[in-house]
Amino acid sequence: MTGKSYLDHNATSPIRPDVRDAVMAALDVTGNPSSVHGFGRAARRVVEDARASVAALVGVIPARVVFTSGGTEANTAALRATGRRRVLVSAIEHDSVLETVPDAERVPVTAGGVIDLEALDRMLASGDGPALVSVMMVNNETGVVQPVADAAATAHRHGALLHCDAVQAAGRLDLDTDALAVDLMTLSAHKLGGPQGVGALITREGLAITPVLRGGGQEQRRRAGTENVAGLAGFGAAARLALGNPGERERLAGLRDGLESRALQAAEAIGARATVHGRHAARVANTSCLSLPGASSETQLMAFDLAGVAVSAGSACSSGKVKPSHVLTAMGVAADEAGSAIRVSLGWNTTAEDIDRFLAAWARLCERRARAPVAAGVAQPSAYL
Repeated sequence: MTGKSYLDHNATSPIRPDVRDAVMAALDVTGNPSSVHGFGRAARRVVEDARASVAALVGVIPARVVFTSGGTEANTAALRATGRRRVLVSAIEHDSVLETVPDAERVPVTAGGVIDLEALDRMLASGDGPALVSVMMVNNETGVVQPVADAAATAHRHGALLHCDAVQAAGRLDLDTDALAVDLMTLSAHKLGGPQGVGALITREGLAITPVLRGGGQEQRRRAGTENVAGLAGFGAAARLALGNPGERERLAGLRDGLESRALQAAEAIGARATVHGRHAARVANTSCLSLPGASSETQLMAFDLAGVAVSAGSACSSGKVKPSHVLTAMGVAADEAGSAIRVSLGWNTTAEDIDRFLAAWARLCERRARAPVAAGVAQPSAYL
């Protein structure tokens, strides 16, 4: 078996060919979308076509879509735009949420990685003042789907607003913003085969938001700064492709389930204890979080990279650092398991050969794990290099 396999789509999904074509075509469009002359109007048409496509992806009217530089900016804007000082977030949110409001109240999750709605209800009832609750739609590390509609109902019952980071859900689940009853929603293009550096904040109709970026009247005065015309053309193309291929989820689920069952069998064959985190909860079809205690996450990443397989140890937003997963810690996962977790995430160009390449490298890792010297019950990392 030769070649390399990219299995880190939750970090960034490779740009789709049709998206690349849309970006290249938009690069030939001259003009600022805010200019009133013909060149500006042509650029504006590109932006508004993209807005309509992104709006269709989440079931809203285009006027509710505010374009941003990506998911992080959209999350920051959502958490700061309403003026609500009391903020509650699930304990498994992305760092772009947790670090924007470091003093936020953290809502616990179950062992399966699902937000504890009863705890959310109690916490909202015990505090004073209008609140904002942030609950992601899909966890970026485990793929576990959160009960966002129920969380929104709980929040609204207490007069709170609900923000949903749907970055990992777009294109992987059907998203109906109004059915979910969320007040604010975050999207990012590069998670669904679009370009990096573009995202969107979806707002509830009639909800007043204070712009984080000021200095211009773009995006209906909700986000200053000249729009990234070419990037947004790609975002729109990626949104249209995501809507047009619902059968892709079944294909990815089959690949992911086969990977997990064969990986667990390979570990069991040598007496190792491997775990799939969140396996018994509702998950998106493309994500698997696996632990192999005794083989650190960092060691596994190096071994897979040497084998030509790209996976991750969780979020890709830590400047290349491998650190313990706050998601698995919040789920109550033991330290040895959390420290040996890797994330495998599939996407539009994943094939059965990619799964086979991963499993071949995993089997070699399990064999080295079985042969490795053990000190104080922990295999030495050097044994895997």
